[in-house]
Amino acid sequence: MSDIRVRIAPSPSGNLHIGTARTALFNYLFAKKVGGKYVLRIEDTDAERTSQAYIDNIFDSLKALGLNWDEGPDVGGEYGPYTQSERFDIYPKYAQILLEKGFAYECFCTPEELEAEKEEATKNKLAYVYSKKCEELTEEQKAKLRAEGRKPAIRFSVSKAQKAFHESPIVHFDDLVKGDLHQDTGLIGDFVIMKSNGTPTYNFAVVVDDMLMKISHIIRGEDHISNTFKQILIYEALGAEVPKFGHLGMILAPDRSKLSKRHGATAVSEFVEKGYLTEALINFVALLGWAPSDGVEIKTLDEIAQDFRINEVSSSNSIFEYDKLNWMNGQYIKKMDIKELTEKAKPFLSKYDLTELTEEKLEKVIAATREPITILSDLEKDVEYFFGKDIVYDEGVKEENIDTEQAQNILKYFASQIDSYDFDNEEKLHEQLAEFRTYFKEQFGIKPKVTMWTIRAALTGRTRGADMGVILEVLGKEKVKYRTEKAIV
Repeated sequence: MSDIRVRIAPSPSGNLHIGTARTALFNYLFAKKVGGKYVLRIEDTDAERTSQAYIDNIFDSLKALGLNWDEGPDVGGEYGPYTQSERFDIYPKYAQILLEKGFAYECFCTPEELEAEKEEATKNKLAYVYSKKCEELTEEQKAKLRAEGRKPAIRFSVSKAQKAFHESPIVHFDDLVKGDLHQDTGLIGDFVIMKSNGTPTYNFAVVVDDMLMKISHIIRGEDHISNTFKQILIYEALGAEVPKFGHLGMILAPDRSKLSKRHGATAVSEFVEKGYLTEALINFVALLGWAPSDGVEIKTLDEIAQDFRINEVSSSNSIFEYDKLNWMNGQYIKKMDIKELTEKAKPFLSKYDLTELTEEKLEKVIAATREPITILSDLEKDVEYFFGKDIVYDEGVKEENIDTEQAQNILKYFASQIDSYDFDNEEKLHEQLAEFRTYFKEQFGIKPKVTMWTIRAALTGRTRGADMGVILEVLGKEKVKYRTEKAIV
């Protein structure tokens, strides 16, 4: 078994975003490629923004995408629990270790004092860095401040950690995606690791968790790069092995702005609600910054995992092309087993009484209408004429394809033939429709497609749609007769 352990650690302050899903996927693929472990941890230290509904959405979305975790909530494991709020008793212990080692100190500064420092830096056009004025407080001074009712936060001493573990103020790390990255630690400033209320900050809690869970590789968005330098120093100060880091480019909208709701769906659950198949969605997301070695884009999750290589992930930002997602989703719809597709389609047909049709006929409807659609919600409009007694005509259809003298003659003849049609045999219906078209072509010179437009218009209110043999078989004699007669003036 591989020693590689990766994790996905979303914050439950919203539904699972497509960007977080991409991060989860790349972690999953990296682990599965080598038989490693894929861990889920919920980072809910921000109680005000945390919601159980969002936590449930994260769980449901990851499972729907097939990204089932090896360790984490509902699965357990050696390093559980996997929710930060359930681990608050752990973090003070490690903060105390840093205090004792001299890599952290108590900070009694009030919000007002810190704001004054920031304003002074702004006034002097300088980047704000904490003044470190609490680093060398004596025990007597600390006692006095406590007597005033001040509760200290705990700050990490960047300069002491840097000097202890690095020859230069410039800290480097070799990113799995972007290569060499570095930062001058003098620009970081001493940062808070434990708030005065006793809760850990993100950069501290994540290091303690990843250290205790033995996470070997951390793959995440490039917006975390600035955090990485702080976290490396904390790992070193705690005497822990520093994981390998890989930072993914951002996912941008087609206009190259940040992907947001104004561009369309952004959460996995929103895509599913709109009718995207999770198999297509995860396949598409895999191609945001990565390309298969054989150039074949449509692959199963297992096939992608076997082909995935983290060093081949692009370091650039990726464009979320909704048109390509629609195309890919359409491909999956076309190839899906009809029984499975019908089950997936049912939630999008809730406005209709599905009991009007047998399961076999419903499958025929889905099979006959799936060819042009890109998302399952398109079916609601495309299958409309299969349900109910009456139909709604598309604009102009009645005037052009029903009300003309020629159309009326076609419909009257069709009405006279209905009783002779075999509505239980699609193949036979096709033969009878062919004979009908041939009759009007030979007797009146009417093109076969014009004849069929008239019949289709009378039965569906449209001039395009499913195969006419399927339409007749599914509607049945009584509905066909009713709609035809109603179209005759």
